[in-house]
Amino acid sequence: MLISMLINVHMQCNLIQRLVTCTLGKRLFACCAFLKSRLLTDTDGCENNEVGATSVSQYPKETVRKRQNSMRSSRSSDSCRSSRKSFKLDVRMEEDVTKSRRHKNGRFVNPWPTWKTPSFWNILKWAFTEKDNSSVPSSREELDKVLPVVKPYFVQYPDFAGKTENGIRVTWLGHASVMVEMDDVIFLTDPIFSQHASPLSFAGPKRFRGPPCSVEQLPKIDAVVISHNHYDHLDYNTVVGLNERFGTELRWFVPLGLLNWMQSCGCDNVIELDWWEQNCVPGHDEVTFVFTPCQHWCKRTPIDDNKVLWGSWSVLGPSNRFFFAGDTGYCAAFEEIGKRYGPFDIAAIPIGAYEPRWFMRSQHVDPEEAVRIHADVRAKKSIAIHWGTFALANEHFLDPPRKLSEALERYGLNIDDFFVLNHGESISLNMDNDDLSED
Repeated sequence: MLISMLINVHMQCNLIQRLVTCTLGKRLFACCAFLKSRLLTDTDGCENNEVGATSVSQYPKETVRKRQNSMRSSRSSDSCRSSRKSFKLDVRMEEDVTKSRRHKNGRFVNPWPTWKTPSFWNILKWAFTEKDNSSVPSSREELDKVLPVVKPYFVQYPDFAGKTENGIRVTWLGHASVMVEMDDVIFLTDPIFSQHASPLSFAGPKRFRGPPCSVEQLPKIDAVVISHNHYDHLDYNTVVGLNERFGTELRWFVPLGLLNWMQSCGCDNVIELDWWEQNCVPGHDEVTFVFTPCQHWCKRTPIDDNKVLWGSWSVLGPSNRFFFAGDTGYCAAFEEIGKRYGPFDIAAIPIGAYEPRWFMRSQHVDPEEAVRIHADVRAKKSIAIHWGTFALANEHFLDPPRKLSEALERYGLNIDDFFVLNHGESISLNMDNDDLSED
């Protein structure tokens, strides 16, 4: 059981550091690394499946500025949206990748050359030679000074929840969890309210910043979108808690391959989607949830490598558009998403768990690549997610927002183009006058 728990990449970041200090731990790690090498072997031909790919070389600053200015000056028409008569999108890429790809063994694969499968020796190198620089303070008082957790507005003023008029409000609940209110719909992304991102309630990566609210304090939620099945993005106790509170009135949008797991948790109102498929919440047909690609992988047990798809979400309403990047490395998909559905009013983009780059690049963007995604999808504003909650990689726990600020300056963007929120904090974008205010 211990070995199966350790093989998750995210979970190893904390536990492996403790294990390598003893001989027994090294032996356990050798077993885990072997299993993990199986996990990261995406298929022999995966890296050659080039589909509409672009280079990951440095973006010219003029390109970023041009996309940002284009997004600000115009808003795309409804012509890029598909007919609601079908869950399949009517538009197509230049090369047909409207569906995800599977290897002959039935496992999903990343179709971009930007995905590189780490070798067994690289895994050993990362685990044994890379220094953990996260330096998370053990004192709650010290953490409160640099990374405060505030009560969300809906806890203090519950009657205001959902009242956005023609605007959009986004509240950061920690890690990749946000609550979005737009076009009379309230939904969550990758909610996790547990203290550990683990199959066990007492072990695994532990939050160093607690959730700003409980499931019971949430307003009425219409939908939840899940990007993939890693424990820090799909939490069993949170799923059960949300289902117990909202029941069948809550619609779950999940990736292909996750339906059976969701039903085993007691969830009945579940929609399972492939890339570029769409659906909506009953009674809110004007808001479309589209499952869009990203570059990552899935695993929850030693034998289910990539049996579940991963992805991002594009939520398209009559007045607002929201993009959730999920957990991802940088790839060509985001430019295509921006062409189809941009500009987005607000995007939630990960900025953390990126060091060391030689090992994490394929699966986690760094802050500079997050700015590139912001430009690719033509986001009007973005908020930073996937940082400041769990210590999942080797960078200092406060480096992600610092590096983000530096990247924005390099690309000639304003710091209020890409917001860093406190846990529990909200931003509201009023579509009538384009005023962005922090709640």
